[in-house]
Amino acid sequence: MERGNFGSKIGAIMAAAGSAVGLGNIWRFPTECGSNGGAAFILIYLLCVFFLAMPVMVAEFVIGRSSRANAVGSYRVLAPGKPWVVSGFMGVLAGFLVLSYYSVVAGWTLDYTVESLTGTLLDKNDFAGFFGQFVASPWRPVIFLTIFLLLTHFVVAIGVEKGIERYSKIMMPILLLIIVVLAVFSMFMPNAIEGIKFLLTPDFSKVTKDVVLSAMGQAFFSLSVGMGTLATYASYFNKETRLVSSAVGVCTIDTLVAISAGFIIFPAVFSVGVSADSGPGLVFITLPYVFQEAFGSVPVLEYVFSGLFYILLLLAALTSSISMHEISTAYIHETFHLSRSRAATIVTAVCLTLGIVCSLSFGVWRHVTVAGMTFFDLFDFITAKFLMPLGGLLICTFVGWDMNKKLVASQLDSRFTPLLMILFSWVAPIGIGVIFVYGLISS
Repeated sequence: MERGNFGSKIGAIMAAAGSAVGLGNIWRFPTECGSNGGAAFILIYLLCVFFLAMPVMVAEFVIGRSSRANAVGSYRVLAPGKPWVVSGFMGVLAGFLVLSYYSVVAGWTLDYTVESLTGTLLDKNDFAGFFGQFVASPWRPVIFLTIFLLLTHFVVAIGVEKGIERYSKIMMPILLLIIVVLAVFSMFMPNAIEGIKFLLTPDFSKVTKDVVLSAMGQAFFSLSVGMGTLATYASYFNKETRLVSSAVGVCTIDTLVAISAGFIIFPAVFSVGVSADSGPGLVFITLPYVFQEAFGSVPVLEYVFSGLFYILLLLAALTSSISMHEISTAYIHETFHLSRSRAATIVTAVCLTLGIVCSLSFGVWRHVTVAGMTFFDLFDFITAKFLMPLGGLLICTFVGWDMNKKLVASQLDSRFTPLLMILFSWVAPIGIGVIFVYGLISS
């Protein structure tokens, strides 16, 4: 079966960057940053990105391009008969589960985008009440979840070059442009300087073990490493794509997006006197209030600012959901020799079913629990606490200890290969192991 390929280096980088840039950057990063001391958290986060998460990314690139196969098939090619294939199956399972509950939040984002563009969102008087009623509804979130998954399905079903690469090259520049526009607007709001200080002036007295571990967890979540997503994308890289420089580029873009999201949110938040540690409700409850307070006297700016922000959030969600869909689609397409369209349809149908279950856990099924967790929380727990950390640990250990060293070196083709081998073999596995153990202990 002939496999697709990315047609250009920039297309490969934009697709991989799109995989990394998602709700983790614009929704989760400001939440974590606001709750963990601002600038001090950012500094620790940067160290975690480039010394822990990036090695996992490079390792995934090495596995994907050297095998030219899907997340499961790559281990069958590189380590036939060995149990490493378990890591591939974990990635496929994680792709199904993450896309299912991720699409629920993405559906909320799609609804807020529509509400913003139609001018009805900021007419609300009680944003917390509106959000609570919306997510508890048995039908409205499901409708937007379905639309979002169909958008994702459309891009993946078209193919690698004509679908994933083409739309990544369109969406990523638009996303970056919107970020710049919103950041400039936000930084010129009254009293915005306090938000900028929050992001640039570290307070190391707030740094605790929990803050360090939160920063490491955010780095892995933000870059989407440990699931085989990037290994799948790397299997479509051509021989001219430089793996190390591509990983540095993706990490840089991803980090700039996350920090820029902070420059959008925190100057605006401080401008109207809202607490920076508003938690997960920051984007869906606090920010509409911020937009209303900041631009209420100029309705056009109020609608433009909120509309652009939720379009940004939607684009980020879509670029990441495409990559998560592709993990499972590529596996089914290549393993069972189905057409790409049929394989994508199976993945969409399964994720839609699981997504509806997760969505209903905020409403009519909120009392249905497993081990004290709703279905949404259960899927998040399984992936974030088990599948992703263990996946990253296995990926680095495989490349650092078991994979043919000459093959690894030939794929890296970098003067930093000795340093990267140390990171693969020791630094990243130990760091990920700490996150995994801490996650189990604190659960």
